[in-house]
Amino acid sequence: MNFKATFFLLILLMFLNNSYGQTTIQLYKEIPNSKTDLSYKEKADTGTDGVIRISKVSIPQITIFQPENTNKKSSAVIICPGGGYSILAYNLEGTDVAKILNSWGVTAVVLKYRLPSDAIMKDKSIGPLQDAQSALKYVRENAEKLNIDPGKIGIMGFSAGGHLASTASTHFDRSYIANPSHTSLRPDFSILAYPVISFNDSIGHMGSRENLIGRNPSKQLIQSFSNQLQVTGNTPSTFLVLASDDKTVKPQNSIDYYEALLKNHVPVEMHIYENGGHGFGTKKDDWMQILKNWMHRNHLL
Repeated sequence: MNFKATFFLLILLMFLNNSYGQTTIQLYKEIPNSKTDLSYKEKADTGTDGVIRISKVSIPQITIFQPENTNKKSSAVIICPGGGYSILAYNLEGTDVAKILNSWGVTAVVLKYRLPSDAIMKDKSIGPLQDAQSALKYVRENAEKLNIDPGKIGIMGFSAGGHLASTASTHFDRSYIANPSHTSLRPDFSILAYPVISFNDSIGHMGSRENLIGRNPSKQLIQSFSNQLQVTGNTPSTFLVLASDDKTVKPQNSIDYYEALLKNHVPVEMHIYENGGHGFGTKKDDWMQILKNWMHRNHLL
């Protein structure tokens, strides 16, 4: 490749990397609830399906994707990729989603949260939630700088990331992080795609449960993290999407959450496709357009 072609390629790559105003920051100066294990190192693998799977996350980060040329304060969505609390499907359920939200004028924040591990955490059950709360706190406290409406900050999660998002949406009354300014940790809305919701024996996703709360959790711990049981009238309005033939996370997870929201008079919309299985990301039919319409109706666009 000659010099001119190389120069053009570099300029193009710079343009693509900056087109969404990406900024990556570490969530903490000192990571709470942490232990040191020098042998525990983050790893990223790209599968034959093109999905980037990140494992052994010990240093949580957020990558902020800001839309271009917006003349008004945007809403923001913190995105929690899934992966059974063992990996993060980082592009399929993270950066790919962020770019679509950006095209709607929404600021997207991809959360690379710590994956629960006794090797690096004193209490692995709260590690991911601490990172979700820290992301909400950071975005809300920096809303002015990021040109975000501080009253329109939502959380979005896929699969086990949906469990994390629903946990943040039902456990916000307790701060699991230092919060001296008493910043609200309540998401203003939730978007849950084929989410893990329950940890009970009948419909819970056992892999996610074991990774987060261990092989022999107490009844109290199971109930606490079965988020359909934690819904109140103050739980944020929610959009749910899933497929009825999901063999990985039983559809009853979403149905139970939907019914709990209805019972507590929380606005909720749910879309169930006949086919699609699990882990379809943004690629299933037109659900992202349906989500866009829901956000528009709720004055989030």
